[in-house]
Amino acid sequence: MLTGGILVGAAGTLLTVLMCKAMNRSLANVLIGSFGGSKTGSAIIGEQGSYKEISLNDAAVVMSYANKVMIVPGYGLAVAQAQHACHELEKLLESKGVDVKYAIHPVAGRMPGHMNVLLAESDVPYEKLLEMELANNEFATTDVVLILGANDVVNPAAKSDSASPIYGMPVLDVELAKTVIVNKRSMKPGYAGIENDLFFRPKTSMLFGDAKKVLQDLVGAIKAL
Repeated sequence: MLTGGILVGAAGTLLTVLMCKAMNRSLANVLIGSFGGSKTGSAIIGEQGSYKEISLNDAAVVMSYANKVMIVPGYGLAVAQAQHACHELEKLLESKGVDVKYAIHPVAGRMPGHMNVLLAESDVPYEKLLEMELANNEFATTDVVLILGANDVVNPAAKSDSASPIYGMPVLDVELAKTVIVNKRSMKPGYAGIENDLFFRPKTSMLFGDAKKVLQDLVGAIKAL
């Protein structure tokens, strides 16, 4: 039992260090810092403006007639256990000639590799999973980005707002795509506890609901086109 405890503790520490490295934060800063607790910075204070919603049918049309779609899975996909529905959507879009790939942030979810494991479980081909550096090279040529429950890992404040708690954290450059569709249950902030400026930008539309049900409904709407 002692040996097992040591191994579990060592593995947990290693994962924590890897996540800190991916977030560009020191271990001490995460453990004793006020991550998400500070009330300074434009990422927290001030009106962000208004967001717009997109209907399920409109989202289905936009994705069906796109040349290239990038899917960004996050914790919301994991909670809803929506990986199989996501793969079904991917296959359906590809049958219509759409190039579909996945943009994987190293700390999307709750541990390194979380999204890779979930998508592998639903038989998504490994070559479709792009690491952050590769994915960032493709967003500028992407017609539609579909974000499924990801928040802090797509927040532009990490690049532009030096007062933000997540400033300096490597993020996915989803805002470079022509259209961004964000699926979330609500407008509640992510793990960092701050609002995401991406959600209020002109190219972004919100598609609220449980990830699994939204994906299943999207599949049905696309089939009905």
